[in-house]
Amino acid sequence: MGPTRRLDPEEQAARKQREVVEKDTTEIQLEKILFGDQTGFLNSLNAAAEAEQKALTRIETGHDGYDNASDEAPEEDMLDVPDEDLFFLDAGTTDLPEDVMEDLKTEQTGTHEENHGRTALWYDSDDERITVSLASNTRLRKLRDTEDDDIVNGLEYINRLRRQYERLHPTPDWVNYARKKTKLSHRAHNDDSDTDSDISIDSPSTKPLAELLRSAGSLMRQESLSTDKPSRPLKLRPEVIDIQRLKDIASSGPSSIDVLQFHPTYPLLLTAGPSSTINLYHTSPHSQTPNPLLTSLHVKGTPITSAAFALTHPTSSSSNFNQNDGGTTDLETKIYLSARRRYFHTWSLNSGTLTKISRPLYSNPTTTSASLTKKSRKNAELPTCENLKLSPNAAYVALISNTGSSGGVVHILSSATHQPICQCRVDSLNGIADVAFWRDSSGFSAVGKNGEVSEYSLAERRVIARWMDEGAVGTTTLALGGELKDPGSAGSTSLGNDRWIAIGSTSGIVNIYDRRQILAHFKSATTSVPATAVSSNTRTVTAESGSTFRPKPLRVLDQLTTPISHLHFSEDAAGQLLVMASRWKKNALRLVHLPSATVYRNWPTDKTPLGRISSVALSPEGRYLVVGNEGGKVRLWQIRD
Repeated sequence: MGPTRRLDPEEQAARKQREVVEKDTTEIQLEKILFGDQTGFLNSLNAAAEAEQKALTRIETGHDGYDNASDEAPEEDMLDVPDEDLFFLDAGTTDLPEDVMEDLKTEQTGTHEENHGRTALWYDSDDERITVSLASNTRLRKLRDTEDDDIVNGLEYINRLRRQYERLHPTPDWVNYARKKTKLSHRAHNDDSDTDSDISIDSPSTKPLAELLRSAGSLMRQESLSTDKPSRPLKLRPEVIDIQRLKDIASSGPSSIDVLQFHPTYPLLLTAGPSSTINLYHTSPHSQTPNPLLTSLHVKGTPITSAAFALTHPTSSSSNFNQNDGGTTDLETKIYLSARRRYFHTWSLNSGTLTKISRPLYSNPTTTSASLTKKSRKNAELPTCENLKLSPNAAYVALISNTGSSGGVVHILSSATHQPICQCRVDSLNGIADVAFWRDSSGFSAVGKNGEVSEYSLAERRVIARWMDEGAVGTTTLALGGELKDPGSAGSTSLGNDRWIAIGSTSGIVNIYDRRQILAHFKSATTSVPATAVSSNTRTVTAESGSTFRPKPLRVLDQLTTPISHLHFSEDAAGQLLVMASRWKKNALRLVHLPSATVYRNWPTDKTPLGRISSVALSPEGRYLVVGNEGGKVRLWQIRD
């Protein structure tokens, strides 16, 4: 095959022209469908412009002051219009008429007031000349106030968008609290006020609760509302209990729940712990929104260890809660709360005031601090107020002070004046374990860590009985429950009218005693337990050593193996339910029926979600059981007969 001849450029161009074939009709139609043509491109631009004008249309104001956007006249020929008339420089609204300027200022002022008094950082004048159709756009129909609402200007469109956003994302409570706190601080600074505003800042939610208590009809228990049909008392059977779990009151929390208590008359539940916060819940498990949180109080730097409700007669300064229903509605509700501090607080729910009681036992009421020596002042001073107990009638406050291995002192204060009344010294190895007031508030029982129980009478100001817990090994807690049907038969006028007493120890053993046996023994004794007053000024009582009575327990419960941390009787007259628990092991809780002193075998089960129990409580009628754990959860169960 010979060499190929190379074509010159002219021959190549001529060959290409001969190879190009003209497009037929089918090819032209396919190209038009795929790529389009000039006519279709212009039509699509016009359609897009018309669609955009339906949702967002600019108002063009003519020289006559009327809107020309809706004119249907054909477009005028703009070829003869000079170029300087086609464009203008937007120099603001300084040249507008005075009436238009006033309207703009009014609209701006109203918009600023709606935005919580905040001034906009930037203002666009084009917002006033823009209209938005709310009906044509399906995503904007939610902004309409009525079905006929359609065209709005730019400023109104912005306000409605902001309103919809705030409706979907409400302002958090902490933001409102911060704004209120800032407003109060600015007001105090401007007025140069010397009043202490810490209470109102530390407890921002107290006012709603006071209003809630003023209209206490919705919070009254069903039993007290129905006078024609009195509520039937709960009657439990032994061995098997009918219990049902309800919705949790609190699913989580910032700390463990160390305090749980029901209000004596209202369906209120108090929770507190090391987070320095007290929460009040409305116990309504069967309502549409079960167990709502009513209010809370945060006391800065006070990890709460003890808290209790108190119903007292209102003072003149806080007696703004009075109803004509009689009974407990005329009483003032206070909450005593204490921590590992040398002071405690009282929170009045009627007035919302928080009162700090500093150094309540620095000196005795009959002795001034100037007359005390350094040693006597040290003995009279209370280390901390973390162990606070309140009597059932809220007349007395007990503070436990351990003085080391030699024993401890129980200080009794008046709840009205918060002044010391008397104090009882208990000589017990390693101090006092626990204190429980008698049901009639005429005295209390104090148990030492060595198992010695001292019965102290507030009327006689002395220890009138003393006995020893059987097999006591590191006593941890004590509880009283039930009520004697015939107080005079057992001599209960001197040792109260409680039927049962339970004592827990570090080994997990719980001893249950029938106090009728103890009362009968001391009534038949020819002489009472001797006691000597150390000082007539301080009224301190010390029980002398001697023969100690050792009663036989009704039942010894050994179902738990870790130290007993909680013992709680039901508040009914029979005291037919006892809750015992230990926080040192998960799910360590048992229910005991009285008077049979048997443990319920069907609850709790292995799948009952209790956790590490840090507090327990029973409602006043005994139909609800509340358990708090170290995870901050508060679980609720209903007990049925």
